[in-house]
Amino acid sequence: MDANTIQQIILVVPGFLVAITVHEFAHGYIAYRLGDPTAKLAGRLTLNPLSHLDLVGSLALILTRMIGWAKPVPVDPRYLSDPRKDMLWISLAGPAANMITATALALILHTLTFLFSGPSSGNMSAFILKPLLPIIWFGVQINVGLGIFNLLPVPPLDGSKILAGMLPQDLAYKYEQLEPYGFIILLVLIFTGAVRYIVYPPIIFVLTLLLGRLG
Repeated sequence: MDANTIQQIILVVPGFLVAITVHEFAHGYIAYRLGDPTAKLAGRLTLNPLSHLDLVGSLALILTRMIGWAKPVPVDPRYLSDPRKDMLWISLAGPAANMITATALALILHTLTFLFSGPSSGNMSAFILKPLLPIIWFGVQINVGLGIFNLLPVPPLDGSKILAGMLPQDLAYKYEQLEPYGFIILLVLIFTGAVRYIVYPPIIFVLTLLLGRLG
């Protein structure tokens, strides 16, 4: 691993930790609001990123520099009044949290870039804060990547539960039979590079909207 790769990983890690934390916290919070205390009882309703790290998902991030995943927050549908509909909202909460976070970070990045390009570009605050710009830039990229990647309709990603909640019950039941094979399908998509052709175009589209010339 050369120095450039190490430097890039250092820049990526803060954004990844933020992304998986808001993603999993959002799942747990919405589940809790809908009546399921499982995540809270398991200590997963927290903003501590160490509670959400997944080894394989973290390695995927290091390999791709854009996509990865966290340890799923536990949800018990028995606590939910309408499990199919509620699971759809719980699953959608994670990607939505990532998009909101990406938008907020992009606004911060545009603001700081504007300030640093003006007369204050040489002052002490600019000197201290300028190194944060690439970290924030990667934060935007990773939040968008994580959010869109998790919308893939492949178990155990959020997209599979969102799709199951939208399908008629009989079709949803048949679709859910794929779940034991979902992780294998996911790994094949990642390590063959096929996932790039599926998720990279929407990721690049959203990043262009958020970052414009900064991207």
